[in-house]
Amino acid sequence: MATSKVRMGMVGGGQGAFIGAVHRMAANLDGQIELVCGAFSSDPLKSAQSGAELFIQPQRCYPSYQQMMNEEAKLPAEQRMQFVVIVTPNHLHFPVAKAALEAGFHVLSDKPATFDLNQALALADVVKESGKLYGLTHTYNGYPLIKQAKHLATSGALGKITKIVVEYSQGWLANKDNDGGKQAAWRIDPKQAGISCCMGDIGVHAANLAEYVTGAKITEMCADLGSVVPGRLLDDDGSILLRFDNKARGVLLASQISSGDENNLRLRVYGDKASLEWSQLEPNSLWLKSNSAPTQLIRTGVGEMCAEAQAATRTPAGHPEGYLEAFANIYLNFVNQIRAFENKQTATNALFDVPGIDEAIRGMAFIENSVLASESSEKWLRFTTTAKV
Repeated sequence: MATSKVRMGMVGGGQGAFIGAVHRMAANLDGQIELVCGAFSSDPLKSAQSGAELFIQPQRCYPSYQQMMNEEAKLPAEQRMQFVVIVTPNHLHFPVAKAALEAGFHVLSDKPATFDLNQALALADVVKESGKLYGLTHTYNGYPLIKQAKHLATSGALGKITKIVVEYSQGWLANKDNDGGKQAAWRIDPKQAGISCCMGDIGVHAANLAEYVTGAKITEMCADLGSVVPGRLLDDDGSILLRFDNKARGVLLASQISSGDENNLRLRVYGDKASLEWSQLEPNSLWLKSNSAPTQLIRTGVGEMCAEAQAATRTPAGHPEGYLEAFANIYLNFVNQIRAFENKQTATNALFDVPGIDEAIRGMAFIENSVLASESSEKWLRFTTTAKV
């Protein structure tokens, strides 16, 4: 039995950062994690001010992530942070993760894992050499009904999977009004975001969800990406035809210029016996349909669920569980991994389900292959995890 909270440090996520606050709420939800330090901004004053607002000891509000790694490593084992969460723009993900791992700390990173695929491949070597844990916050994997969908899709309940359709549409970048804001500015900047805005920001979530639920892997892509709003250097919209290693065909739509759409992530998986449908706008409902039986509505917490869905369900039926709870499931499972690691136990069951370095590599490969497929004159591009850009 654990006798203390797991100690967390944060890089990024200071004043005005949306995702940093979300990470902190998710980490706090189960009372298993304590935020003990941070380098919350590249501006030392803002880092100190952000830490003060979070009641962090002044001496542990660091002006840089490099100093944070060095100083934390010097502290007694029972005081220093145990893992680092990275919530910076993409271009800093790799150097921060590398510094943390080499200093002896576990890492939980926002997606995408790195700036480019070359860095993701290099990071895999660093993770292996360090012997430490690495996790990636593909949040939507944490929903109970996504885990139930995975169980249905991989247990044969749908029959042979034949078609996978996943879409993620938002409208917040439909015009230039938000381009100068903190959330948009770095996402549309190639120097901070990498080679893609839309596919790197939300398309990668959609691709991960499709592979996570079905167990199938993307093998080929036919893509059309573009910048709808004039003047943008990176894509803000895209459509991709997919082929998978189980011979299924698929469609992935990702858009940040779909006016009026909020955070519309939707997954449909079709088999030769049945199909399933899930929407993040109604995350407590999963539809199971077939040609030979009445359509079934599966609700979170109602009836018998697979072990993974049960482990991810927090409240009785009728008490909606949403984004923060799904996010918290990623954090809780990563904490379970850390405690198992420290006790020299094997982390293999539903309590340890967190995307890791393999998903990090596939995510970066998806982003780069999407761009290359869109630029290619050939109809189909072979999906590869070997860096080309």
